[in-house]
Amino acid sequence: MNETTAVTSEPVEVWITGIGLATSLGEGLDANWEALNSGRMNVDEQGFAPYIVHPWAKVNLEAQIPKKEQRQMEAWQRIGTYAAGLALDSAGLKGNKDILSRMDMIVAAGGGERDISVDTAILNAEAKGNCTPSFLNDRLMNDLRPTLFLAQLSNLLAGNIAISHGVCGTSRTFMGEEVAGVDAFKIALARIAGGQSDIALVGGSHNGERKDLLVLYEFGDYNLKNEFAPVWARKDHPGFALGSAGAFLVLESKPHAEARGAKPLARLSTVVADRARRKEAGAVTGTLDRLWSALDVHEAPGAIITGATGAEPVTSEERAFLDHHKSFAVRSSGTRFGHAMEAQFALGLALAALSISRGALFAPGDSSGVEIDMKEAPTQIVVVGAGHYRGEGMALVEAVK
Repeated sequence: MNETTAVTSEPVEVWITGIGLATSLGEGLDANWEALNSGRMNVDEQGFAPYIVHPWAKVNLEAQIPKKEQRQMEAWQRIGTYAAGLALDSAGLKGNKDILSRMDMIVAAGGGERDISVDTAILNAEAKGNCTPSFLNDRLMNDLRPTLFLAQLSNLLAGNIAISHGVCGTSRTFMGEEVAGVDAFKIALARIAGGQSDIALVGGSHNGERKDLLVLYEFGDYNLKNEFAPVWARKDHPGFALGSAGAFLVLESKPHAEARGAKPLARLSTVVADRARRKEAGAVTGTLDRLWSALDVHEAPGAIITGATGAEPVTSEERAFLDHHKSFAVRSSGTRFGHAMEAQFALGLALAALSISRGALFAPGDSSGVEIDMKEAPTQIVVVGAGHYRGEGMALVEAVK
C-alpha cells in the first residue's frame, strides 16, 4: 500500500471588500458615519409606548429593490434586501453576473413576521367565544398568504436577495437570535480561509417595529420601557430597545479580490463562539475571557465594539469582562442603533471595518465613562456579541498591512 502524506497550507487571508448599512441612522456608510460622530440618534419613545424602539430611517426602496418585488416582502425582508444591495454596490459588484452567479450567501434571520391583523382577529374571536372547532384551521387556510404559516420562513430573505440582486451561489440561513449572526460569519470565514469559497455576501436584518416581538420579549421582561437610556446606564432599569437595521458585508479571499482589483476595507481574521452556563454567576465573564484568549489581540491601538443588550445580568457580566481590557476604547452599537438581534453581530463587524477603513473610531455614545475617546487610528477592533438569553461570540477585525 502506498503511503500518502497530507498536504497542509496556510489559511487564505479574508478581506472585507464591501459594507451595506441601512439602519435607524440612515442608509449607506457616509450617513451612518456622520450620525455616529455627531451624536445623532433616532429613538421613538411614543409609537410603541411604553417600549422604546429605534425605527428604520426612510429610504427610496426602488434604489435597490424593483417595485414589483417589494410587494411580496414584509419590512424585515425589505430592510435586508436593501442593505445587501448597498454591500454589493460598496464592493463594486452590482450587475457583475459572472461573480454574482457563483457568490455564496449566508444570512442570519429570525422566524419572519407574523400577520398582526390575522392574529388580532383570531384572538378577538376567541375572547368573544366565537371559535368553532374548525375556526382556527379556516383562518389559517384563508387569511394567510402562501408564504405565511404562522410566520414567514426565515430563508425568504436569502431568496429575495437572490431575486433582486442575482446572488446565486450556495445559500445558508442561520436562526437563533444573536448567535445566528456569529455563526454566519464563523462559517463564511472558515469556508473562504479553507479554500471552499472565494467570495460571500454575509449579514442579517431585523425589524424592531413589531408589536408581536415586543409582546414576546415582554414575557421575559427584556424590553426597555418608558424612557431611553444608553446601554451602560440601564442597570437599574434593564432591557433592550429593539432596533430596525440591515447589515451585510462582502467577504472575499485576498487572491480573488486582487484578481478583480478590489481594495480591502479591513481583514476578518478570526471568529469564535461559545455558550456559557448562565445559571452560574460570572459564567458570561469567564466565557468572554476565554474567547478573547483565542484571538491574536495586541494591546494598542485597539478598540472593542460590543452588541451589549442592556438586559441583565448579562450586561453587567460583559462589563466585568470589559474592565479587564481598559486600555481598549469601547463602543456600544446598542446605544446608537438599538438591539437588532440576528443582525447585531453583522452590524458590529460593519462598524469595525468602517472604522478601520476611515482610520478612526467613531465618537463615544454616552458619558458613563465606559466609552472613552480614541485619538489613534485603530489597527485591531474586537467585535463582541453576548446574547440577551444565551450564546457568546467574538471576532477580530484588522487593518490590512
